[in-house]
Amino acid sequence: MDNRDDVRQEVREFLTTRRARITPDQVGLPTSGSRRVPGLRRSEVAAIAGLSVEYYARLERGQVAGASAGVLEALARALQLDETERAHLYDLARAADGIPTSGRPRRRGPTRAVSRPSLRWALEAITDGVAFVRDPRQNLLATNALGRAFYSPCLGDGGRMPNLARFQFLDPISRDFYPDWDLFAEMCVGIMRAEAGRDPHDRGLQDLVGELSTRSETFRRLWADHNVRTHGTGTKRFRHPVAGELTLAYEELAITAEPGLVLMIYTAEPGSPSAERLRLLASWAAPADLSVGDHRTTR
Repeated sequence: MDNRDDVRQEVREFLTTRRARITPDQVGLPTSGSRRVPGLRRSEVAAIAGLSVEYYARLERGQVAGASAGVLEALARALQLDETERAHLYDLARAADGIPTSGRPRRRGPTRAVSRPSLRWALEAITDGVAFVRDPRQNLLATNALGRAFYSPCLGDGGRMPNLARFQFLDPISRDFYPDWDLFAEMCVGIMRAEAGRDPHDRGLQDLVGELSTRSETFRRLWADHNVRTHGTGTKRFRHPVAGELTLAYEELAITAEPGLVLMIYTAEPGSPSAERLRLLASWAAPADLSVGDHRTTR
């Protein structure tokens, strides 16, 4: 199967799963009569989108190359896609047209990116929160001092680059570290799905998906759902082996100088028990500070 076949299959499965989740009553259609498949029929999606049944059938078979922005927008409205799903559909259409990664420049190697002194200085300047740089493959490329202490459960023995997806699905410790493990698993896969749509030709990401699909039944099931999401902002709970229970707010910031890389920052509400526990964690880590860079290997 070549890359074009991969993209067509991704489009086909994405549109099929989106159609299956919409019930007739959600779009004002009668619910009487038997239905052989869940969700809407192809003819119903086509009618809502203002497309012929034949043309919609072609799109759902993965033949989106050349589809206009108007067609994609009508399809997004008919399938009630959210902003992340809509962006994913456009990314897949661009990939089908031979324009990957939403038109953004090709990423440079992670080693080159995180070796830039100014980026490391910026990380280390953040002292009251957990800060780290992550790539689309969920590799933990660099952290500040508090981040190294915070992510000590997933840093391992330094044999390979720390990877948050491998930690999530392959390391039993993650179920203690993430009290809301199921939610974190869905988020992780959704983010990876969105990244795969931006660059379907990322061999490293493809290899990671293959590895996790083989070794984790949960990952394989979630990947088949074709749900996509962005990280953005929110609140997460953690159970750290040293600091204990932590409730942290997070912000995801794009690093514009390094396309594809993001800076994640976790902070605690000032004066909260979690803020005090982060300070204790920083004090505990200070004497034996280790750099994530010491764990890096080229993939």
